[in-house]
Amino acid sequence: MKAIRRFTVRTVLPEPLRPLGELAQNLRWSWHQETRELFQSVDPEGWRAAQGDPVRLLGAVSKERLTALAGDRRFRRRLAAAAEDLADYLAGPRWYQEQQGRPETSDLPAAIAYFSPEFGITSALPQYSGGLGILAGDHLKSASDLGVPLIGVGLLYRHGYFRQSLSRDGWQQEHYPVLDPNSMPVDPVREADGRPAEVVLTLTGGRSLRARIWKAQVGRVPLLLLDSDVEGNQAADRDVTDRLYGGGSEHRLMQEMLLGIGGVRAVRAYCRITGHAEPEVFHTNEGHAGFLGLERIRELSQQGLDFDAALEAVRAGTVFTTHTPVPAGIDRFDRELVARHLGEGGELHGVDVGSILELGMETQPGGDPNLFNMAVMGLRLAQRANGVSTLHGAVSREMFAGLWPGFDPEEVPITSITNGVHAPTWVAPEVQRLAARQAGQQVAEDAMTVGGADRWKSVAEIPDAAVWELRRTLREQLVDDVRTRVRASWRQRGAGEAELGWTDSVLDPDVLTIGFARRVPSYKRLTLMLRDPDRLRALLLHPERPIQIVVAGKAHPADEGGKRLVQELVKFTDDPRVRHRIVFLPDYDMGMARLLYPGCDVWLNNPLRPLEACGTSGMKAALNGCLNLSVLDGWWDEWFDGDNGWAIPTADGVADEDRRDELEAAALYDLLERQVAPRFYDQGRGGLPERWIEMVRHTLATLGPKVVAGRMVRDYVERLYAPAARSHRAIHGPDAADLAAWKRKVRGHWHEVTVEHVETGSTTDTPELGATLTLRAQVTLGGLEPADVDVQLLSGRVDAADRLASPAVVSLKPTSRPDVSGRWCYEGPLTLDRTGAFGYTVRVLPAHKLLAGPAELGLVTVPPEAEGMTAGVLR
Repeated sequence: MKAIRRFTVRTVLPEPLRPLGELAQNLRWSWHQETRELFQSVDPEGWRAAQGDPVRLLGAVSKERLTALAGDRRFRRRLAAAAEDLADYLAGPRWYQEQQGRPETSDLPAAIAYFSPEFGITSALPQYSGGLGILAGDHLKSASDLGVPLIGVGLLYRHGYFRQSLSRDGWQQEHYPVLDPNSMPVDPVREADGRPAEVVLTLTGGRSLRARIWKAQVGRVPLLLLDSDVEGNQAADRDVTDRLYGGGSEHRLMQEMLLGIGGVRAVRAYCRITGHAEPEVFHTNEGHAGFLGLERIRELSQQGLDFDAALEAVRAGTVFTTHTPVPAGIDRFDRELVARHLGEGGELHGVDVGSILELGMETQPGGDPNLFNMAVMGLRLAQRANGVSTLHGAVSREMFAGLWPGFDPEEVPITSITNGVHAPTWVAPEVQRLAARQAGQQVAEDAMTVGGADRWKSVAEIPDAAVWELRRTLREQLVDDVRTRVRASWRQRGAGEAELGWTDSVLDPDVLTIGFARRVPSYKRLTLMLRDPDRLRALLLHPERPIQIVVAGKAHPADEGGKRLVQELVKFTDDPRVRHRIVFLPDYDMGMARLLYPGCDVWLNNPLRPLEACGTSGMKAALNGCLNLSVLDGWWDEWFDGDNGWAIPTADGVADEDRRDELEAAALYDLLERQVAPRFYDQGRGGLPERWIEMVRHTLATLGPKVVAGRMVRDYVERLYAPAARSHRAIHGPDAADLAAWKRKVRGHWHEVTVEHVETGSTTDTPELGATLTLRAQVTLGGLEPADVDVQLLSGRVDAADRLASPAVVSLKPTSRPDVSGRWCYEGPLTLDRTGAFGYTVRVLPAHKLLAGPAELGLVTVPPEAEGMTAGVLR
């Protein structure tokens, strides 16, 4: 008979082994090799069966084995050392604490709340689908290593993301296993009286949505996960946290309400219960969590601030990160649906629903005013925003430029911080041990956690033989794992044991190995490599320089096109002629990735440029000495230097997608055939491919300090978190009300601001290099004062369309009181610092000491294009 409920009974450990439970519940074990080795020694077979999950391991180990370990003095000494090491890690000062002692960084935030719809910490906590979640997990781990006081906030999905298998004909099939929190490394947050801590949301129709708060401890960082599957909720409401990215529009809206609104309430409860410092900065990782700003507005409204003042206070301490390079990737909801759930009788009762709807309104050209855009709201609720690579920052400024009319895209207030990856998670133990031997244990650890080019210099001294032996070992481990997975996949697809002898010779540990693993949206072009099947077969089966390819990836359950791409690739890999040289591995997850990245010699990435926001899989591969072969997109566009891999030429500007794919596939084949494979097999003295090995060393030395998440988190702290904390402290209460009132005044009078006349004084007809002219501008300010504005002179080189490129900016000063017509005269120097086509213009911007940047209000006034004006181009 089928059970109506299921739960997990946890093991009671003998007293001498109690620290094992503490080690298992802190997810530092997922990246701390010594702790993992300790758990493996508890029961090697059980460790493999538990797939490296200590909680599952301890739930299955026999009482007799635990009794034996409790009496094993050597094991107890190892356990005591591991427990002491964890205690020291949790309590000792780290990078962040060292910064707090310096005068220039004494204003760091007391705490930061980091909200994300998914977190990829470990496969033992399957709450992720792809790059966004893995990035969020790496962000938390690196914050822990650096001592950054972060609180993570997400949802606990009872089915997580789907498990993938293949049908006999290669069609993707999805499975949603039920996850029991009691069998995962999470603990309930409890009130002082022992009751489980909960948050409550008001739903339409007088219903309430209750959610329990679970905590995963990620090193020093608590990760709060909300779970709606609690008694007292209606059946449909219990399913709010059923699946990651599942359900229809209303289901997704309720998930995002729980994440944002419920998440803030969970943070408040956690800080109240534990005494943790209240966050001064709230980081919204993608628009899914954007409702957190509305909950904070509600909190401040209850303290007496009106909506506009509360909005200013919330914006001051909010950071918004966009990972989306295309509008189609943004969540958008019907305005009426949002109004019904957040307005009168809904969750944010008492907060003006019209003001809420304005925050998400698409006011940009081509926008739909009937839709509520979560990314647009995220940008309007945050004083600071960023993309996740330099190129993605530029793409984001272009994509959202319509929200700041009158400004050039490069002035849109979205900066960029390029993603990084958590090296201790993704670097193979063999690589870590080699690094420790070469540079010393502490230097190697600091290189991977904090970053810094100096700590990576010793890579250049690693002998060729050691590099090549390491690469061969990692490749051999991958081959063994692939053979096991291929056999299991074919058995699952219905093949009999007798017909699977060929799987014992799948791949070759001495053949050039290429990896390609990621989600399968169309723009990532999973099947670009199949564009010319005959040419690919020739590369795979080359008699002297063969290649082999390992592919993995999941298509979204609703993406039929993505599933067809998977099936097309699987059919190619099923061909008996090539199936020993190219494989597709189903159910790509973190466990698979930890062998796949190190085991490959080349990491392939061929998205449609510029649609890859960052693409961190290639970073993880690079940290293991794998070379990248990629389109110049995302992070590779930023850090490819010609010696750390290869750039696939792109057919930018070719409108015909079919033709573009044809051209770029041909370029890929050419690189593999003429450059990549020959270099790998070009053995010099001693039978070693010296030029290849030099590229590996160069990759580690130059990319290592850049791609680590320690560098990324330090950038967030210094460039976004610290300024946001300063703004949070400056803009609150009366100051927030004053700023809101000033913005209302400026917006109300801005239509009166005009640039009436611009002129320059020159003693010669032909301006000469180095000359300085006096520029004067007559400006009408209407109901504003000079203190409310910044009148700027922009000058520099111009293109054929008379557009200024990277102009120098000088603020002009008023020279006197306004004339009888109310016009102010502004004046300043115009220095002719370059030859050739030189141009200038004048503009007026709002100015206030509490603004984060000149484009914050989206207001600008420039001279009208009027005949006879002397402003223009000097040639």
